[in-house]
Amino acid sequence: MKKIFSLLTTICMLAVFGCVSLIPSLAAAAPAAAGKKAILVVSFGTTYHDTLKATIEAVENKIQAEFPDYEVRRAFSSRIIIKRLAERDGIKIDTEKQALDRLKAEGFTEVIVQPMQITAGEEYELIKSAVAHAQAAKTFEKLTIGRPLLYYMGQEDTTDDYQAVVEALATQYPKLKKNEAVLLLGHGGLHPATATYPALQEKLQDAGYKNVYVYTVEGYPTLEGTIDKLKANKVKKVTLMPLMLVAGDHAVNDMAGDESDSHKTQLIAAGIKVDTYIHGLGENEKIQDIYVQHIKDAIDELNNPEAKNH
Repeated sequence: MKKIFSLLTTICMLAVFGCVSLIPSLAAAAPAAAGKKAILVVSFGTTYHDTLKATIEAVENKIQAEFPDYEVRRAFSSRIIIKRLAERDGIKIDTEKQALDRLKAEGFTEVIVQPMQITAGEEYELIKSAVAHAQAAKTFEKLTIGRPLLYYMGQEDTTDDYQAVVEALATQYPKLKKNEAVLLLGHGGLHPATATYPALQEKLQDAGYKNVYVYTVEGYPTLEGTIDKLKANKVKKVTLMPLMLVAGDHAVNDMAGDESDSHKTQLIAAGIKVDTYIHGLGENEKIQDIYVQHIKDAIDELNNPEAKNH
């Protein structure tokens, strides 16, 4: 009887200590829960559904394919466009701040904000301010912002965004004959970043694109000044292209419209034949690649602060 009791006691002790010894190994084997990661793509926005799909959505899809471990979200910086879409179509789009608040509420811990702006102008500064506020509040464990399309010029060992854009734009030019040119329409404005456009013009000239001209809707270079250059260089025909993410109102109406004050009409009045290319930069796969690279740079900086490239 004593032997039986002793045997039962030994078996119980082995069972207890055996289970206890297994618990740490099971805990070690269980993977830690991965933090939720997102890439917030912020563009100015558009009310044109076709061009939204062809440009903004195309860039978002490219980003999602390149970064499968991240969830890609959309935000617009234009409050007017957000309001118009809500009132006209019942479509709700977040502002950059609303999108960050939503990501926080949903438990995301790492967020990369990628602006779709062309220059580091007013809209970019709006987005950057929202990111800085969230960083100061420690809203996320990791949060950073990528750079707009045109930022670095290759100085001090940085990448040359301008050269990358020059090469990307070249893929959409028509075959030009003598006395023909391409006109690229940027937005421009009062912000000092409008100097990006004449800088791009210089980069185009340096790269040998003497028959490509940059002008703006609301800044410098102007259409009037560009027409003077075209006449001086005896240009007889031009192709108008938007230097904008989407081919929206500026491209469709200001640039290519039939009204008396449209750019096309003014060029024709100056004796210059006009073709139009109504496609936003977001449709250009090489431009999409540049935005992807800017996100890669942002992630690299986030994980390796000493490797700052933007």
